[in-house]
Amino acid sequence: MEPELRPRRYHNLALVGFMGVGKSSVARLIGSQMHMQVVDTDELIEQAAGGMKISEMFARFGEAGFREREREVVRSLRDLRRVVISTGGGLVTNRENMASLKEHSLVVCLWASPEVIWERVRHQSSRPLLQTSDPRERIRELVAQREPFYREADVMVSSERRQLHEVAHNVIHQVRLVCGGVFPSPPPQTSS
Repeated sequence: MEPELRPRRYHNLALVGFMGVGKSSVARLIGSQMHMQVVDTDELIEQAAGGMKISEMFARFGEAGFREREREVVRSLRDLRRVVISTGGGLVTNRENMASLKEHSLVVCLWASPEVIWERVRHQSSRPLLQTSDPRERIRELVAQREPFYREADVMVSSERRQLHEVAHNVIHQVRLVCGGVFPSPPPQTSS
């Protein structure tokens, strides 16, 4: 007989996925509709670095240095409640990050094909991983490398050929299916 599985208790919603799939915009829409705070791991990393931009961190410390800062920020999210977390595209490549998110969050991966991603990001100069002679091919390579990590999410939602509000609606629908659409409120503060 199989052991009884206890469902995880979700306090937050985390959006993962490749750059250009709409994580930040969809997070804001969901936060507004579900009355939840929204945090962006890239913004938190920049704040922790005294306002240094991510592209500067890549140039100064390399990808490994950036990923270490990212890991520290992900660990700091454990105590948050009723938050929509928008993550950087490569965050999932560190298995510790995904495990940490899954301790407290329903993890939803937003997905799009490399071709659609290229159309969305090709005019953006702030993407350090695309500063190559063939950024379109780099997107294909990175998507292929990261796909197994993205597939570890609790739920996969396509953002291809959909308006952002449709993607947000689909994610909220998945939240309702998986956890009744409710994230517990933080416990009331008690004075001592």
